[in-house]
Amino acid sequence: MASILMLPLLPPGVLPDADTELPTDGKEYSLRLAAMHTGESIDIVYRIGDTYIPEALDKLNTFLRDHRTNEVTQYDPKEFDLLHNLMARLGKPNGIVDIVCGYRTAETNELLREQAAYTGVAEHSQHILGHAIDIRVPGVPTARLRNAALSLDAGGVGYYPKSQFVHVDVGPVRQWTFAGGRNHMGRRRHRVSRRHTT
Repeated sequence: MASILMLPLLPPGVLPDADTELPTDGKEYSLRLAAMHTGESIDIVYRIGDTYIPEALDKLNTFLRDHRTNEVTQYDPKEFDLLHNLMARLGKPNGIVDIVCGYRTAETNELLREQAAYTGVAEHSQHILGHAIDIRVPGVPTARLRNAALSLDAGGVGYYPKSQFVHVDVGPVRQWTFAGGRNHMGRRRHRVSRRHTT
């Protein structure tokens, strides 16, 4: 089984002021994403050195919109760093991340909760805040993806083995498994509320 590469993590970057010139040189950080519900894909440099690129963030926010309503939110850029760090630890820095779910409006979130009683959709979801993404990585078993996400110790990690995806967010550090019908909460470093926030 392939191991997790314990590489140094990319620290949070900075958002430039409106009148700040963007860097023209420096290490580029990119993401390749594919949206499962819309069929769209994006391959974009979102950060140069320690500076986020506002235009790229806007494109990522639109890409991760609630596909049911087309509403867009402003994602926390640390979520993009989390994805970058995760792919690096998987040894797939240029790999594609399949997006199962990005942003959800509060209305969409409630609709999903009502449609099925045991979907694992939380009432107070990090998706509503633009802090969470549900993902798959082609060729990577879901359990290995979960383990790589846990190795980051960077937020919430939800493991959905039946649905074959992993939830990653930049909220409080915590973990859970949802195998269908019942949610099993876990703890990592920080105390975890009994109310999970997928």
